[in-house]
Amino acid sequence: MSAARPPEGARAAARSAQAPSSGAPRYRALAFGITEAELRHTADGTAYLKAVQPLQPYPDRLTDRLVHWAQVAPDRTFMARRARMADGSTGDWVHLSYAQALDAARSIGQALLDRGLSAERPVLIASENDLEHAQIALGCLYAGIPWAPASPAYSLVSQDYDKLRHLVNTLTPGLVYAADAPRYERALLATLGPEVEIVTGSGSVPGRATTSFAALRATRPTPAVDAAMRATGPDTITKFLFTSGSTKLPKAVINTQRMWCANQQQMAQSMPVLADPDTPPVLLDWLPWNHTFGGNHNVGLTLMHGGTLYIDDGKPTPALIGETLRNLREIAPTVYFNVPTGFEAIANAMKTDAVLRKNLLSRVRMFFYAGAALAQPVWDTLHAVQEQEVGERIVMGTGLGMTESGPFGLYITRPEVKSGDLGLPAAGLELKLVPSGDKTEVRYRGPNITPGYWRSPEATAEAFDDEGFFCTGDAVAWIDPARPNLGLRFDGRIAEDFKLATGTFVSVGPLRAKIIAAGAPFVQDAVITGLNEKEVGAMLFTTGAVRTLAPGLSADAPLAEVLVQPPVLAHFQRVLNDLAAQATGSANRVARLILLAEPPSIDKGEVTDKGSINQRAVLKHRAELVAALHAGTAPNTLLPPAKN
Repeated sequence: MSAARPPEGARAAARSAQAPSSGAPRYRALAFGITEAELRHTADGTAYLKAVQPLQPYPDRLTDRLVHWAQVAPDRTFMARRARMADGSTGDWVHLSYAQALDAARSIGQALLDRGLSAERPVLIASENDLEHAQIALGCLYAGIPWAPASPAYSLVSQDYDKLRHLVNTLTPGLVYAADAPRYERALLATLGPEVEIVTGSGSVPGRATTSFAALRATRPTPAVDAAMRATGPDTITKFLFTSGSTKLPKAVINTQRMWCANQQQMAQSMPVLADPDTPPVLLDWLPWNHTFGGNHNVGLTLMHGGTLYIDDGKPTPALIGETLRNLREIAPTVYFNVPTGFEAIANAMKTDAVLRKNLLSRVRMFFYAGAALAQPVWDTLHAVQEQEVGERIVMGTGLGMTESGPFGLYITRPEVKSGDLGLPAAGLELKLVPSGDKTEVRYRGPNITPGYWRSPEATAEAFDDEGFFCTGDAVAWIDPARPNLGLRFDGRIAEDFKLATGTFVSVGPLRAKIIAAGAPFVQDAVITGLNEKEVGAMLFTTGAVRTLAPGLSADAPLAEVLVQPPVLAHFQRVLNDLAAQATGSANRVARLILLAEPPSIDKGEVTDKGSINQRAVLKHRAELVAALHAGTAPNTLLPPAKN
């Protein structure tokens, strides 16, 4: 079944909605599928919001799309990744066609059935994105055996392996896959019992019987694996995706076929560009598959619409962004997804890289960011480069969602997007807008919402209200209360907000965004402090660009040395002074600021795989520094000018 296109009336409305008025910026043509919503209010102040357009039919299982594309476009590339060279560099692209993907799914699915694996003994993938990872996941999907992709950082960065051990204890896996045995062996030996089979892409684990991926792939399928596939349906569990975890250990979010398939149809109706039959989507993507953005959203849309996903071994870090830029000079995506730090690096590179500009902008129909706020200066740079190169802007798509919603939930309704805009709910998803103090929490109900958390009935019960809406903890507000069809904007997290000792309420989300924008391009994120204190404070994680403020230091100088250089402190003093000049009261006046030399810790849950910062975890694990900041004893604390 192919994804339904929005009715002609909706497409016409979308086209007219993006037609620029005289003097307005020109955008590359992009249709918006959801532009109208129904709003209903109740006497207690609660509101309900849903799209006017109904959700169109969707497949019972995403596996059907794999079978479909293997039949109608067998030689088309499903995924590709550069070959890994002995010296650690990357070579030419290695391609996996749809026919090869289906063949691998049947063979590996048979091998998993032979081992008696099930939801009670699923597959755990403790590896980065690669073609073998993809094939094992497809084998699980075909055979109806759930898999769980674990964050590679739990094995490769963590020193105590507590989170990986928690995943193993929660799932009780029967089989674990790791790409490279030498890199993963310490983590595997520390967390897996002898009853768990280990499969590796290369090498073996000392003291353990190790199955090679090649042996798994060589299994001959029987009619039993096809029968297992046909027995799957909407309620079949496809995978477990773990939340990032803040002050608590990660929870295993149950993902079903219904959840994934409905969400893909919702995406297609909100973003018709994905379902264009003349242009199957082409992605270049680094986003980790253990996270819902990369593993559900992007892999799912590729499979749903017969697209091609090039696995990007780069990342938006100083050490790896060069690989991403190399790939973008060669692969021209039709839609491009990234997090704000990635778009910042690409925007800056395009200023001087003509080949990058030409290739990236040659056929891309839409950019899309998620995961954190995108600072306005980054938008401005992207738009300026785009207008210079192709004479028009590329729409920056965005919205709101979470692991528990598949992840797609809300999406913008027009090209003129500003940082924080979320848009309207996807077709078939109903929003419940619940007053919470001086904020409004958004809650979800629809076919794309998880049935709950695996082996955690208490957490599941706590997550839903008495009407069956999932409680997100996200706060929203209207872009324009007089024009509800413009949709909603992000207003922070309910749990992040706090009161000062004076009783003044501090709205963390908007203040963070303001600080990041004022500090661009040198600020990665801001952690807001001040709970039960008299003033608001901020602790800043900086980007690699901060080193340019201290050109006299060597490139390998410790960050702690960089951040105490007079030019660096002087720059951030000016940023703080400007923020103070714009403040309207104690709730949005940063009264003390400190730069953090210690990077965020994966073991402590301070940072996710996408590089976004977990406010609650940072505040918890750096409580002594927070206390010193507000006591005036933290070194190199910056203070704004005294108030008049």
